[in-house]
Amino acid sequence: MYTEIFLRLEPLGLELVAESARRAGHDVRVIDLQVAAHDDYRRLLAEWRPDAIAFGLNYLANIPEVIDLAKMTKRLLPGSLVVAGGHSASFTAAEILEHAGGAIDCVVKGEGEAGLPPLLEAARGDRDGLQALPGVITMAGEGPPPVFADLDTDLPERDLLPHRRKYFIGVLDPAASIEFTRGCPWDCTFCSAWTFYGRSYRRRAPEVIAEDLARIREPGVFIVDDVAFIQAEHGFAIGREIERRGLRKRYYLETRADVLLRNREVFRYWKRLGLEYMFLGIEAIDEEGLRLHRKRATHSTNVEALEFARSLGITVAINIIADPDWDERRFAIIREWALGIPEIVNISVNTPYPGTETFATQAGRLTSRDYRLFDIQHAVLPTRLPLARFYEQLVRTQQVLNQKHLGLSALKGTAMQAARLLARGQTNFVRMLWRFNSVFNPTRQLADHARPVAYQMRLPAPAEEPVERDRLYVLRPPGRHPHKQADEAPP
Repeated sequence: MYTEIFLRLEPLGLELVAESARRAGHDVRVIDLQVAAHDDYRRLLAEWRPDAIAFGLNYLANIPEVIDLAKMTKRLLPGSLVVAGGHSASFTAAEILEHAGGAIDCVVKGEGEAGLPPLLEAARGDRDGLQALPGVITMAGEGPPPVFADLDTDLPERDLLPHRRKYFIGVLDPAASIEFTRGCPWDCTFCSAWTFYGRSYRRRAPEVIAEDLARIREPGVFIVDDVAFIQAEHGFAIGREIERRGLRKRYYLETRADVLLRNREVFRYWKRLGLEYMFLGIEAIDEEGLRLHRKRATHSTNVEALEFARSLGITVAINIIADPDWDERRFAIIREWALGIPEIVNISVNTPYPGTETFATQAGRLTSRDYRLFDIQHAVLPTRLPLARFYEQLVRTQQVLNQKHLGLSALKGTAMQAARLLARGQTNFVRMLWRFNSVFNPTRQLADHARPVAYQMRLPAPAEEPVERDRLYVLRPPGRHPHKQADEAPP
């Protein structure tokens, strides 16, 4: 639901995987079903008749759609190799194969740049042994753990996407995406970034980043790192390369409050380079909530970080996680707090995604196993309020915050910006201003729970306490035991 209004990002992961396959000698095409229709996909299959089709499955809610598309693909091209991969597929690989009933030949766990080229090479011959490859799982079994990709080898094949003007995030319209680092060393309970990457944190070379950035035509760039500029010197080195090449863009990034405060100078530097927008994952407004999510940050740190970002003149959006246990009073407190600060406030629902510690410990309480409801805008755990009332309070809170930034008074400040975008033929931002009420409404959210369910998520085995982290990892932590730094804050 959030992506129907506020953003639509280019599929950077698919572009990187496409380049790795191209470099291995394959003819590659990419179709992005965010902006293309299923009929476009059918026509591509009929006209091109590829030997292999790889679905990028980063969002859990897309699993049913991908399974149905895979079944259709096998009917049209029965001899093709059909593969799924991506973040969510890595945590649900076995159940995806079961749901597909043979329509998906295998799932590649981990990073696709490392996993797909060896798979395509092996599939030229006998496909019976594909499960012996690192990260590959078939109905016959699973191979060794996936391996890490070299982040400096491939630059994304952006030329494979014809509809680049469709990608945006807020007022960065259009916007490209770029990656400076990969992974996150923190271990928040609601997040699966650390379990996917094994709490690793890897940096791309500044020279490679600058070359990638120089190839981007869009004026706006979203830095997609889970936490930007954890290491200040890396941020400075990238900036020096950007200045040396004379590149000028408008940037949006995500980071943590404690990182922002620890590395103030690098954020000051990037403000001069073009940093205009920042997303801070605050998640909670009190110490109890921060401990619940294991944010390893304090409320006072978050307040200080917001004050510092304001002093830089950077537009800040923050996220607050709504717990299904909230009642009317708690929603009212959040509304009052959010209206008292100048920042943009987004509300998401606490959702136990596969791969998160929350899923390992709370999955037995799920009220629905419909993949489509796992989008941080539906409640899939028991709510203290009746479900209809919970959605009414959630949407009421979102509407108040939406009017704060997108209401008539707020529009006066964005009118000139909207006019400039329209003059360039960019309509993504302007359209989002009028779509909120049609997308976010409690009647729609409640009705979604009544839809027929074709594929249900598999529950994990009962978890021991505490959860053993090494059972959660997709890519194993490099060079150390998975438990070693489990309870330490990253340096």
